Amino acid sequence: MGDVAVGARSGHDGEEHRGRPVEAADRAADGAVTSGNEPGAAQDGPPGEQAGTGGGQGVDGPDGTGSADGPAPKQPKKPRSFWKELPILIGIALVLALLIKTFLVQAFSIPSDSMQNTLQRGDRVLVDKLTPWFGSEPERGEVIVFHDPDNWLAGEPTPEPNALQTFLSWIGLMPSAEEKDLIKRVIGVGGDTVACSGTGPLTVNGKALNEPYVYPGNTPCSQDDQGGQFTVKIPKGYVWVMGDHRQNSRDSRYNQSDRHHGMVPVDEVVGRAVVKAWPINRWGTLPVPDTFDQNGLDARSAAVTVAPEGLALVGVVPVALWRRRRATAAATAGPTTSSAPR
Repeated sequence: MGDVAVGARSGHDGEEHRGRPVEAADRAADGAVTSGNEPGAAQDGPPGEQAGTGGGQGVDGPDGTGSADGPAPKQPKKPRSFWKELPILIGIALVLALLIKTFLVQAFSIPSDSMQNTLQRGDRVLVDKLTPWFGSEPERGEVIVFHDPDNWLAGEPTPEPNALQTFLSWIGLMPSAEEKDLIKRVIGVGGDTVACSGTGPLTVNGKALNEPYVYPGNTPCSQDDQGGQFTVKIPKGYVWVMGDHRQNSRDSRYNQSDRHHGMVPVDEVVGRAVVKAWPINRWGTLPVPDTFDQNGLDARSAAVTVAPEGLALVGVVPVALWRRRRATAAATAGPTTSSAPR
């Protein structure tokens, strides 16, 4: 029977099987014999007919070994359409813009000529709002944006923004028309004495400032009886500000009658203007002029330098006197101890 089975499988048993179909019973018998005894028997029929050992499922395995345990391949996920993703992207952009406006940087438009030629009307500046969150305070020479401290903008026209401008200002791409903000240069900080006499120069703590940023044709000090001539001592927590266009700027000089005596509370400062961002041909940074770095200008530094020396002197004198008295007492007690009876 073994020879007959092999002959039927291999097709070499004679002429009687040629040209006519094989009986169903013969095929079943052949399958029963060869599947158990012949290693290569499973290769004759198509994969769909090899169901004896689950071979029909083996081709689906990940390694091609005919394993029935492999997971079925997953259908690729259909990508989301652009129009469905667009609202999500816009929402993320708006949230980021609000965060940047609140904590990092905000754009402001220059509405007047009071800072010429450093800034021109219509310029856009970027204001650093991050460093004040870490306790940084304005320094001399910086250009700052601050909220109106005490109705400095009284009588100034207020623009009426349209819907688009209102939306852009809300997300920080444009300054708000409702916020009354000003931009000036810091001249003095808490502890400084600022003075103007005649046409100048302007002095801070007795040191004259060299101010190349002042508008051409203007004098550093204005000769008028409305505030152009002054000597002020700035308390801690305030700054004294002036415009670079000295004869066309309503700044600390001309608001000395308000409740802050013309000074700006540090709490009202929005931040430092660091970059001219628009128009492109006027792009540039806004550094602190060199005149504010001159020696002896910082009265606070001088006070800090002298204070430790004074404290050291005050501390050394009592210690020296105490040691002198101790040495004297020891010298006096020495002979008394040696002459005592034993």
